[in-house]
Amino acid sequence: MRTLFVSYRVSDLDRSLAFYGALGYAELGRVDLGDGSRLVILKFPDEAAASLEVVHRAGAGPVEVGSGFDHLAIEVDTLADTLERLTGAGLEPGPIEYPGGPDGPKTSWLTDPDGYRIELVEWPPNSPDGLTAEF
Repeated sequence: MRTLFVSYRVSDLDRSLAFYGALGYAELGRVDLGDGSRLVILKFPDEAAASLEVVHRAGAGPVEVGSGFDHLAIEVDTLADTLERLTGAGLEPGPIEYPGGPDGPKTSWLTDPDGYRIELVEWPPNSPDGLTAEF
């Protein structure tokens, strides 16, 4: 087994697609669920397959992110360049943080239009690809 993707329910599909497009996601496809409800499958250009699905359910009301959800983590090549690009696109990423100290990863936090938190992570040089048992 393997994880296919994360799915978020969103209040405003166009606003969410603009946000995730500015973040760098590309649309793979859409599915009409009827009654004005739709889902859109997204991925980053360098990913082999989908990694995020946004679902808009017309008539379901605004999204309320529960206390059980924490965040989505996204790896970036160079955090400073990413923050500059996102700020230029009108998004509001937080400052660079060093949660593992000066030799650890660099992070910044961003919140999507529905309140989902996103952690942007730049791994230190020579780190394993993503989280492994060696992190």
